[in-house]
Amino acid sequence: MRDGTSRPPHLKEPTTTATITPTTTSTAPAAGSTKARSLWRTGAGAGLVAAVATVAIAGCAHAAGVSLETAPGDAVPVLGFGQLTLFFTAVGVLIAKSIGRRARQPRATLVKVTVALTALSLVPDLMIPAGAVTKVTFILTHLVAAAIVIPALAARLPEECTS
Repeated sequence: MRDGTSRPPHLKEPTTTATITPTTTSTAPAAGSTKARSLWRTGAGAGLVAAVATVAIAGCAHAAGVSLETAPGDAVPVLGFGQLTLFFTAVGVLIAKSIGRRARQPRATLVKVTVALTALSLVPDLMIPAGAVTKVTFILTHLVAAAIVIPALAARLPEECTS
């Protein structure tokens, strides 16, 4: 049909198309800083969840009539549980960063260290001159916070160091 007559649309000669893909330069930070940033982000998220949980535990206990006194006349404010949880989560992130740089098995080392520190954090709870229910409340807040934060931080560390 080269004689000038047109072809039906379904029989037209195929056309060739080209796709142009622009080249981009990555502005992403180096892998080490991404890992550190995500460890902080993970710690912040886990810390917030743990803080809410500890405040909820302390608030429910207080509402049920449990004393939050560590000594006569010296009570821990309900929001103080959340504040301390956030502070010690930040300490945990610093520990995780240090272990992540130095340990041959960062994940297992972090779990061992933080479980040991959690156990040590229970000693003052056992020593305060308070009733058993108060002590159990304080211990429960430590254990719940640890159960939330430790696995979250450990998951961000490699099982074994590659260097």
